[in-house]
Amino acid sequence: MDNLAALGLPPRSSREPPFGRTGPRALSAGARGCPGQAAPAAQTPYIMGVPVPFGQFIVKVHGRCNLACRYCYLYAGPDRTWRDRPAAAGPEVLDRAATRIAEHADTHALSELALVLHGGEPLLAGAGRLAAFAGLVRERAGRERTVHVTVQTNATLLTERRIATLARHSIRVGVSLDGGRPAHNTLRTDHAGRPSWPAAVRGIRLLAAHRPEAYAGILTVVDPRTDPVEMYASLLELGPPALDLLLPHGNWTAPPPGLPAMDPHRHGPGVKRPTPYGDWLSTVFDRWWSAGRRETRIRLFEECLALLLGLPGATESLGLDPVNAVVVETDGAIEQVDSLKSAHHTAAATGLDIFRHSFDDALSHPGIAARRSGAAALAAGCRSCPLLTVCGGGNYAHRYRAGEGFRHPSIYCADLERLIRHVTARLTEATATATADATGNATAHATTRANTTRTATGATVTTPASPTTGPVYAGGPR
Repeated sequence: MDNLAALGLPPRSSREPPFGRTGPRALSAGARGCPGQAAPAAQTPYIMGVPVPFGQFIVKVHGRCNLACRYCYLYAGPDRTWRDRPAAAGPEVLDRAATRIAEHADTHALSELALVLHGGEPLLAGAGRLAAFAGLVRERAGRERTVHVTVQTNATLLTERRIATLARHSIRVGVSLDGGRPAHNTLRTDHAGRPSWPAAVRGIRLLAAHRPEAYAGILTVVDPRTDPVEMYASLLELGPPALDLLLPHGNWTAPPPGLPAMDPHRHGPGVKRPTPYGDWLSTVFDRWWSAGRRETRIRLFEECLALLLGLPGATESLGLDPVNAVVVETDGAIEQVDSLKSAHHTAAATGLDIFRHSFDDALSHPGIAARRSGAAALAAGCRSCPLLTVCGGGNYAHRYRAGEGFRHPSIYCADLERLIRHVTARLTEATATATADATGNATAHATTRANTTRTATGATVTTPASPTTGPVYAGGPR
């Protein structure tokens, strides 16, 4: 059975667009932006006269979830657009999404792209349907182009058969989890209030044991009330090749747990305050960095190190590089990333859809352009901060304040400064030690003075002079 048939579609020549010329309903409401905020004065980023394209396409294959996590910003937050959308993306939506993705890749001559199968809980759509859609995108994109496919799941629906189907179609599996112990996951319950942990850990262990090559990693939201080292160790027991440590989606109007109500005009860069999230992350960084080997990848830490060394970043949590992700909802609406839904109702909406608009149309949308315009979208205090190129203002959603919009520092400003300065200190220490070991203690001081660079924090980082001394990561995970 080919991919079209597996999705329940007839041959292409016999199909018409499902919405005619009107497009999916209720798409235009979010185009107005957030209440009290003027449209951002931002320009689409360009490289040598060509707009920076999207490279990551997040497709909501299913818009509902089999869990009812009590903190969920998507279903328990201020945005209610999910209520009016189809529970699952229909065949015509998936077909058109595949065409639009290939069109964008062709327009910008992309050699590779990322497809994220998302929800809700995407496995509610069925592993076979996910495989068929991934195959359709690859087919339309062409053999000369690499399509990296990942499904982000809560793992409760993973079985040996479903895992085998996903792995057979080169779909990697990312898991969302609050930690590696039952006590860490008490807020992750099903709609009857039953704990999700037994099913989730069973699914993760099946994945790690039977198809480790398909195991992408674990995404965990930071909870400063937990013991950071114990939390990290518990996650390592599940064998993830990578960890994503995410800050909860809070903002100046709705602060995250552990942070008080604050004024962004008085609590921006350089202002001292408690940093529970920065402290937690710094403790985990020390445990990870001092392990003597790479136990797992932690994207936040690796991106921070890369940015400190002047390399490009690849996360919207740090750095100034344009965000390259775009979302397709179950009704075909083109949206900004889900994190914006934690700010206010329709915050992620664009008024665009895949039946009437291309992804190039989305590149020029004011909200998307603002999130991709680097320092131009930041508050004045952020633009003058010495950590600017590393912090990048933090996650865009975390800058929001009701009635004023997103041109503020992150609610996590002090926490990010705490982490970045801590990582800088450890990097400086490690590279200086590597230089001393490579050149001999007698000449270490001379070598240090001759081979230094300054990080964004103003600290001096030593680069080993000899090509035989290994990477600057010396002393950290490899």
